[in-house]
Amino acid sequence: MTPLAPDFAVAPQIAPEDMPALAAQGVKIIVCNRPDGEEWGQPANADLRAAAEAAGLAFVDIPVTHAGFSHAQIEALGQVLDRQAPVLAFCRSGTRSAFLWALTRAARGDDPDDLARVAAAAGYDLSPIHGLLQTLRP
Repeated sequence: MTPLAPDFAVAPQIAPEDMPALAAQGVKIIVCNRPDGEEWGQPANADLRAAAEAAGLAFVDIPVTHAGFSHAQIEALGQVLDRQAPVLAFCRSGTRSAFLWALTRAARGDDPDDLARVAAAAGYDLSPIHGLLQTLRP
C-alpha cells in the first residue's frame, strides 16, 4: 500500500487472500478501479468482493477503462471519501487509482500542484492529467 492521504492509499492488483491482512492493517473500504477481465489471470471482482466482505471490509467497484475518467467516477470516489474510513484503492499498477484520487480531490478544491507533489512523493506522476486537474478545481 502506498498512502496518498492519512485515510487513503493505493496499490497494484490485490488478491482475495490479501483481505484479512488489509483488514488487520486498518483498511475499512476496498475500491476496485479495474474492470473485470482486463487482463488474463486477474482475480474476478466477485471473488475479491466476497473475500473483502468475509474479512469485514466494504468493497466498491469504480472501474476505470482505457476510455478515461468521468464525472460519475469522481463523484463515486467522493462518496467513498465522505465515509471517512481508511480506504485502499487498487488497479493494475496503482496509477489509475492515484489519478482518480487526485481528480476527486481537485474537484473538491484541492490545489493541483499540491496534489502533484503528494503523488510524486508516493511515486506517481500526475502530469498526464494536470490540465484536467486544473479544470476540475472549483
